[in-house]
Amino acid sequence: SRRACTGAGNLAGPRRYRADWASLDARPLPAWFDRAKVGVFVHWGVFAVPAWGSEWFWWHWRGEQRADYERFVRSRFPPATTYADFAPRFSAHDFQPREWARLFQRAGARYVVLTAKHHEGFTNWGSPVSWSWNAVDTGPHRDLVGELGQALRESNISYGLYHSLLEWFNPLYLADKESGFKTQSFVLQKTMPELYDLVLRYKPDLIWSDGDWEAPESYWNSTSFLAWLYNDSPVKDTVVVNDRWCNNCSCHHGGYYNCADKYKPGALLTHKWEMCSSIDKLSWGYRSNMHISELMDEASIIEELVQTVSFGGNYLLNVGPTKEGVIVPIFQERLLALGRWLDTNGEAIYESKPWRVQMENSTDSVWYTSKGPAVYAIFLTWPRDSLLKLLSPVASPSLQVTMLGLAGALEWQKGPDKGVLITLPCAPPSALSAQPGWTVKLEGVE
Repeated sequence: SRRACTGAGNLAGPRRYRADWASLDARPLPAWFDRAKVGVFVHWGVFAVPAWGSEWFWWHWRGEQRADYERFVRSRFPPATTYADFAPRFSAHDFQPREWARLFQRAGARYVVLTAKHHEGFTNWGSPVSWSWNAVDTGPHRDLVGELGQALRESNISYGLYHSLLEWFNPLYLADKESGFKTQSFVLQKTMPELYDLVLRYKPDLIWSDGDWEAPESYWNSTSFLAWLYNDSPVKDTVVVNDRWCNNCSCHHGGYYNCADKYKPGALLTHKWEMCSSIDKLSWGYRSNMHISELMDEASIIEELVQTVSFGGNYLLNVGPTKEGVIVPIFQERLLALGRWLDTNGEAIYESKPWRVQMENSTDSVWYTSKGPAVYAIFLTWPRDSLLKLLSPVASPSLQVTMLGLAGALEWQKGPDKGVLITLPCAPPSALSAQPGWTVKLEGVE
């Protein structure tokens, strides 16, 4: 009878997902993603060779035939240069994946997403269906996806792969487009084989899909891929995906929501979401002519992070390495500043949950998160008279108030009408004075 019982128990088996959105959208999001909160995005590809305009260089130059791009190529490169001619110059000579992993770890990143393939179609691994247009056959002659993945795994950082469904100038894609997406040669011969290859070869923790906007799900076969990913792939229990899987999927279907680039909902969302942002405000790929005024400063980065996490989101901050594989010092400096802030204030960020109130209505410089019974108030400007007024918390007599990074309790009293008045040190403690934001921890509030 024991054997019969065992057999009966197996009949149910793990849940199987169907290749339709109703079934796929019901899959619970693996818990690691919400706990992680902070990630680094890396846009790297052949577009790092011209390093001008943005990672959409090829499209602006040949797709839109913009005169400024034509002038740029004529002035910098030999006559009759094509985009394919850039690939051998994508050398990655200075790419040291363990150094990258160490930097991302010091930045406080719990996951990293690399562009395995952007819209240019060049693959940063030796894709068997991207002949001579991949990082193993030309340019670096290295498996960039594999090398970075190994270094991140050694550092215990989760690994995500960005993958563009479309390729601007792939002849198979252009022919399918010409047919009104009634044919699927590109999907069957290029995009889907590559997605399966990426999963089987590198076992990513996250797939960050993009390039979905021109065609419907019936063209991309996204639901079939996701059903396999969730049911039978080697990462079925841990993998997380975003929402860019068809031309009307974004903000509606998939795993967590990206909605739009640099998305700011301005309110608490019930569905898990992620804001992706870029240190270079004008580009995701590296630009050799960027100006300091075009970069996010430390305070802006911290403010975006805090707002995002308070509203239930994750924060994915982008850098674009050079064609040699260098993350330029100004980007490193910004990442390390984020990491220093998280060293002190990370308790209020990692593994936190949104509180019943996300921000003080009287100001946009105080934001709330929570973890178990503790509530965290993150304030981005030091208050006048060093008196922090919090209107939302309701204090119990046993309320304990501390400041992250500072030993000892802070004095508090009930506000004149409601809330709590907290007496801070007369000035930010010297160890914390340069910070763009501080956190008080409240234990014993409702």
